[in-house]
Amino acid sequence: MPRRQAGRREAPPRQAAPSRQAPPARARRKAAGRRPARSRRSPAVSVAVGLYKVLVVLSAIIVAVYIGVQLMARAPEQVAPPDWTPSQGHQGTTVPVGDSSQEEGPAPLERRDGVYNILLAGTDAEGYRTDVMMVLCYDTAEQTVGVVSVPRDTITRRDSGNVKLVYGKGGVEQRVEDISRMLGIPIDKYIQVNLQGFITLVDYLGGVELDIPLDMNYDDPTPGQDLHIHFTKGTHLLNGEEAMEAVRYRHDNKDSPNYDANQWYSDVQRTQLQQQLLTNLAKKVLSWDSLTKLTGFVEIFNENVETDLTLNEMLWFAQKALGLDPSAAVETQTLEGRGDAYYQGQSWCFELDPDKAVETVNRLINPYTRDLTLEDMDILRADSYYFDY
Repeated sequence: MPRRQAGRREAPPRQAAPSRQAPPARARRKAAGRRPARSRRSPAVSVAVGLYKVLVVLSAIIVAVYIGVQLMARAPEQVAPPDWTPSQGHQGTTVPVGDSSQEEGPAPLERRDGVYNILLAGTDAEGYRTDVMMVLCYDTAEQTVGVVSVPRDTITRRDSGNVKLVYGKGGVEQRVEDISRMLGIPIDKYIQVNLQGFITLVDYLGGVELDIPLDMNYDDPTPGQDLHIHFTKGTHLLNGEEAMEAVRYRHDNKDSPNYDANQWYSDVQRTQLQQQLLTNLAKKVLSWDSLTKLTGFVEIFNENVETDLTLNEMLWFAQKALGLDPSAAVETQTLEGRGDAYYQGQSWCFELDPDKAVETVNRLINPYTRDLTLEDMDILRADSYYFDY
């Protein structure tokens, strides 16, 4: 055997290093220890998080819609004062233009900012007669609304044809011109609703309450009219057809059991009932419950309403009216006078009381910076009267 060299010790044979492989997953988990389990949300927290996400999305939609409305909404243009030349039949005197011998006339007519007059008109079943005429004055700054009803048989200046306001060619545009000249006010826009539109709206809102001022008994089977009006005095919840019957009532049939020749149901009383109907409908339309009926309102409006308001102008008015309280901010009045007037051979016309007309117009529907006078209006005087009082 070979001998080892003295003083040297042989190292033991070197063993190959084990290969460095990653420990199996189970070993890693064991070495590192178990991680704590993820905490579960309670059902209440999950619901709250879900609602929060929904609210965020809705808020984004509302902001987008609001911005869109702001961009689209446009205030209507205010029209100029009515232009007319006074002639025979005008109440009061007019200062001739350029006559220095007369005292200085009233200040020029200037419109108040944000104040608009709109004619609300309602036609009969045939669409020929304008049975309902109301001037609505909306002060968008003060958030107040004045509504003045003009009796349908009011005498108006006509070159030919029937002198009663309810009749005549030209449709709603002619009624705008007639009333504007008569009362000395500009009318910026109009909204005309046909009879079926009122009926449909009342039914859609579940009926409307009306305080009927007297017993009503009238039948008219004439084609196109087909009226059968039978109500007792007092408050009633009426559907659309019944509501229209009540506000169209004028007198009992002569052969009615309760007919009284001395009972006079005037145009003023009739328009007051119409105002009551519109006010009660407005309260229902603007109520919170009606917001869910928005689609139906749009459909009824498209099918039954004629207007010269553009979509942008309607959006502007709708935006302004959000804070309007119809119970407190709306005041209504009917122009007073007498309905037994004769004028140009026609009987049972309605003559406006000039002094009361001036007071009512200035209080509720005057869009100017100064009060109107009779010289600004075209109120006609009757030729004679049926009753002598």
